[in-house]
Amino acid sequence: MYKVLIVEDDPMVRQINEKFLEKMDGFVLEASVSTVQEGKDILAKSSVNLVLLDLFFPNEKGQDLIKWIRAHDYQCDVIMITADKSVKTIEELLRFGIVDYLIKPFTFERLKESLNRYKMRKQKFNDEKNIEQSQLDKYVFFEGDSEEKETMDDNPFSKHTYDKVLRYLQHHGDKSFTASEVADDIGVSRITARRYLDLLEKENLVVMDLEYGKIGRPKNKYRIK
Repeated sequence: MYKVLIVEDDPMVRQINEKFLEKMDGFVLEASVSTVQEGKDILAKSSVNLVLLDLFFPNEKGQDLIKWIRAHDYQCDVIMITADKSVKTIEELLRFGIVDYLIKPFTFERLKESLNRYKMRKQKFNDEKNIEQSQLDKYVFFEGDSEEKETMDDNPFSKHTYDKVLRYLQHHGDKSFTASEVADDIGVSRITARRYLDLLEKENLVVMDLEYGKIGRPKNKYRIK
C-alpha cells in the first residue's frame, strides 16, 4: 500500500480528494492537512510515499514544501493539484521533480489515471534492477500511448494502447473483465479502456457479455474471442 499525504487548504477540495483516494486500490490516506507546516510535521514523523499538493496557501506556497522535501532528502513523490495554468509555474515544478500536474477542476478519471501510472512505475522499479529504454519510456515518461497513431474507423487510436488491451485479454484467456478492471491493470482511464474494448468487439476479436447482479444495471464484461 502506498501512503498518501494530502496538503490542501480548501476543506471542500480536500474532502473531494480524500473521497477520490478511498476509491483507489493500493493507496491509503496517511493524513490530510491544510497547511505546508502541517505537511512538514507529518513527513518528519511518517513514511509517506506520495504527496497530493496544492500550490497556493494563505501565507505559503506548495513549492516551499517541495523544496523542503528535497532538502531533507525524503523519499517521496509529489503530484501537484492546482488551478494555476501558468507555463512558468509548471516548468518550475517539473524542475523540482513532480510526477504529475493536475489542473483544477479535474475529473476522478484523470486522478485515477495519474495514481495508476504512479503505482505501475513503482511496482516496475521494485521488480527490476535494470531497465531498458523502452520500459523507461513507458513507465517514467509515459510515451507510447500517443505514439504510432493510426486511424481506425475514422477515429484516432494509439496502436500501442490497442495492442496493450488486446494482449491483456489474450493473456487471461476465457476470463472476462469490466472496462474499469482493464483500465486499473494496464494504467489507462476507464473511458480509454472502454473505447478500445468496444473497438475490439466491433472487429470481432473480443466478446462482450452482460453480467447481471442482484441490483443495479448489468455490467459489460469483455473477454477474448
